[in-house]
Amino acid sequence: MAEEEYSLIEALQMLAHERKIDEFYIIERLEESLAKSYERILDLEYDARVTIDRQTGNIYVYELVPVGEPDEETGEYSEFEERDVTPENTSRIAAQNAKSVIASIVRDATRKGIYEEFSDRVGDLITGTVLQGTPDFTIVKIRDGVEAELPHYDLKRYPQERNERPNNEHYRHNQRLKVLIIDVRDPSSEATRAKGEQTRPPIIVSRTHPDLIRRLFEIEVPEIYDGIVEIKSIAREPGARSKVAVSSREPNLDPVGACVGPKGSRVRMVVEELRNERVDVIQWSEDPAEYVANALSPARVSNVTIDVDNHYATVIVPDDQLSLAIGKEGQNARLAARLTGWHIDIKSTSFSGEPLALENTLIEEDETEDGFCAFVSEDGVRCRNHARPDSKYCGVHAFCEDED
Repeated sequence: MAEEEYSLIEALQMLAHERKIDEFYIIERLEESLAKSYERILDLEYDARVTIDRQTGNIYVYELVPVGEPDEETGEYSEFEERDVTPENTSRIAAQNAKSVIASIVRDATRKGIYEEFSDRVGDLITGTVLQGTPDFTIVKIRDGVEAELPHYDLKRYPQERNERPNNEHYRHNQRLKVLIIDVRDPSSEATRAKGEQTRPPIIVSRTHPDLIRRLFEIEVPEIYDGIVEIKSIAREPGARSKVAVSSREPNLDPVGACVGPKGSRVRMVVEELRNERVDVIQWSEDPAEYVANALSPARVSNVTIDVDNHYATVIVPDDQLSLAIGKEGQNARLAARLTGWHIDIKSTSFSGEPLALENTLIEEDETEDGFCAFVSEDGVRCRNHARPDSKYCGVHAFCEDED
């Protein structure tokens, strides 16, 4: 029996060394589990305590018999007498329980070690290899013994879960993938434990997070990595389009040119990693009007009126730029609003009852060729009527012909 018990302690030591877990932690957990098992197997009246000799591996079982009187308030005993109830073939009983117990110990200790290693790396970009995929998440191998979960749950069915995969992306086995660490599950926290968490990797990664673009630009653009060029803001619709606002700490350095690179080489690498997601790099500005105008790129903006109190920007664009400024299904305007943090209202110069592109400026001849009346009120509102033939004005404002 001693030889078998000694084999058990050797096996625990080898396992601890292989998994890089404290062997005494494994033994303590095994003692706690065996104590509960022996209470049931021996049908003990009181609690049990199990000790495993760290040198020989011998297993001893004691029943904790209360001594004296219980506490008057709590009814609990403070002193116990340990009665030796060690049965024969303790190693056999231990072996029957050890398999599942050790598996649980190793899993929990491994998750604890991963948490301690990676909890400070949230926000880091890492490269992994796709191991396998399920309908709800993809397993990404970071290195030997460490895996991450890239969730893509149906949020209508599982609103408490996450979807961190762009809709246009699908992964194959052994595919190399750059991902962003967004969370590391704490194995000791019951409050944040997700459904089936014990069978899922503790590290959660993302391909949709805006900071993924930030990290990719840091790799491709030395000026960003060195802090010369700063990414001020990012707005993203994963898999479709993103906008990145940049500024330079050196007045003579063009931040947009630095990010785009020679012939677009730098931004092209980012776009390729994002599976051809369109990326617009724009110039950040302290002037809200200029910043909003830049954010609506590639559309040309005629005028921006800022309402600071309501955080509202009214943008006037030429008629031929209206659809470009709004974008497909409002995408360009939506991303510009997220990027700048301003509520943006986009209008064309000829839209009925709207301000002209340039306030307090006379309309030139070529500006009236759209067929509308050229009259502009004191409030900067243009007449909505059509001009009369061979005239710049409608019948209501024909008197302006004489004033001209």
